[in-house]
Amino acid sequence: MEIKVFSTPSCPICHTLKNYLKEKGFEFEEVDVSHDQKEREELMEKTGQATLPIIEINQQFIAGFDKKKIDGILGIKG
Repeated sequence: MEIKVFSTPSCPICHTLKNYLKEKGFEFEEVDVSHDQKEREELMEKTGQATLPIIEINQQFIAGFDKKKIDGILGIKG
């Protein structure tokens, strides 16, 4: 399963999401969009979202820390 987290170092919700994934034992690629304007623009184009974090799981994008959606896709049970 391929997981990418698009975030910035100053985003508290981004840290919460990354900590949650680590606690659940998932490895992920972290993409810091704070220094890469091109990456940020491409992400906005793909998702229509300007908010962070954005998590990509197997080419599905979720904006914010939507625990219910993330748990559903990753098969995490309550």
